[in-house]
Amino acid sequence: MELGLPFETYVEQYRYKYLALYHAIRTAIHSGKLPEGTRLPATRELAKLYGVSRGSAAQSYDMLMAEGYVVSRPGSGTYVAKGIAMIDQPPAADRAPVLSAWGQRLMEKSGEYASALMSIQEPPLGTISFANARMPIQDFPYSEWRSALSYAGGSGGTQLQSGAPPEGDTELRQAIAGHLRFTRGIQVDPEHIVIFSGSMQGLVLLFQLLVDPGDHVVMEDPGYQGIHRGVSLSGGIPLPSPVDEAGLIPRDWDAGLLVVSPSRQYPTGAVLPLERRRALLNWARSRQAFIIEDDYDSEFRWGGKPIEPLKMLDDEGRVIFVGSFSKTMFTGLRIGYAVLPPSLVETVVQAKALYEPISPAVLEQRALARFIVRGGYGRHLRRMTRLYGARYEALHQAMDAYASDLFCLHSGDAGLHVYANWLRSGEEYAALRDAARNRGVMFRDAAVYHLTPGPPAACFGFSHLDASMIEEGVRRIALAWLDMQKT
Repeated sequence: MELGLPFETYVEQYRYKYLALYHAIRTAIHSGKLPEGTRLPATRELAKLYGVSRGSAAQSYDMLMAEGYVVSRPGSGTYVAKGIAMIDQPPAADRAPVLSAWGQRLMEKSGEYASALMSIQEPPLGTISFANARMPIQDFPYSEWRSALSYAGGSGGTQLQSGAPPEGDTELRQAIAGHLRFTRGIQVDPEHIVIFSGSMQGLVLLFQLLVDPGDHVVMEDPGYQGIHRGVSLSGGIPLPSPVDEAGLIPRDWDAGLLVVSPSRQYPTGAVLPLERRRALLNWARSRQAFIIEDDYDSEFRWGGKPIEPLKMLDDEGRVIFVGSFSKTMFTGLRIGYAVLPPSLVETVVQAKALYEPISPAVLEQRALARFIVRGGYGRHLRRMTRLYGARYEALHQAMDAYASDLFCLHSGDAGLHVYANWLRSGEEYAALRDAARNRGVMFRDAAVYHLTPGPPAACFGFSHLDASMIEEGVRRIALAWLDMQKT
């Protein structure tokens, strides 16, 4: 009797011989090696064939019979039941799965996701990387955060088993509401705040709720590629809208949703002036549209006056304010939030409950609430803002000293990176990126943010580098340019 794999293989896997024999015969039936109607050996013959006791052979047949794989015909023997064997078809590895339209769109965009993962990989040892922007963990008040975690867990861990509703921990939503009122001027009730596992989860869920297949969604060009991908996967049609030195240029778009970063445009850093903010709100009113305000890193503002969020000017419930703690705290803290118009709260909570009936990372949520309420978060922001401001100045000085004929940095007064226009040809830009890697320095090509072709530009993340590394990195870029002139 052909079983496909050596019987010893099943014995090693299942330990008991009657179980091994049961699984071996079951697998052979499923694979078609034992077609329906095949007469199986008698228990005495089966036991002799595979070196098991007759009792084990009989027990295997009993299990197969109980599950409908074999039938017993009195006076005739045991046979493979009908309708059990697999239909003859190509191996599973050779068959493409039948996906929904959403699944097909997901796979079509898989290349973009792979590119995004490549961009956050650690650089080779000894490389100075401007490609990413993150908080240097050595500057994080870890002892204070550890104390907040201990408090959140309760005495002896008594709170570790407690959960939170889909919209998030109540204390954290209260703490965020207080923080936004004090620092951003947004008057919000905690009941209008929903917590997400990072801001991107919140954005995609909002796209699923607000975008039908074929709907146009306005987005900044250049802009964050994750938003473009999220809209496309939801079936929406991205409607790129140009950005200038003052941010998004308002138009009368034929759309029901706009995604914008007015306090610090991503990636250029432009700040949207008041008249343009008013124009966007007037557009939303006339079109009965929603605006998603993506506030990703504007809390680190070391210069200029604080900028009023679009949400603060919204008196009709048209603006959804989305924020994140992954930039202000540390990357592994996947906590984001949305401040919702009252009309959307119940819908968003119901959708969130479908994915997460119990809000995740409740321990971290409660610790963050404690961190905010006790003042640790505010002190951390002020300390890091001073540090980032000094590093921004170090980058500007280094660029002026070594590479002013190569890049023109956009001025800014907030954030973790600087956008820079390339001052020479596209061919020279591509060559410089390769030459710079050879010199042990990396920076991000801003082309990844453009929905339509634009002039060569780069993004320089500086938050994780001290002044000496920033200077050395820019100096290597200048040396890479000299290397090119010699070839």
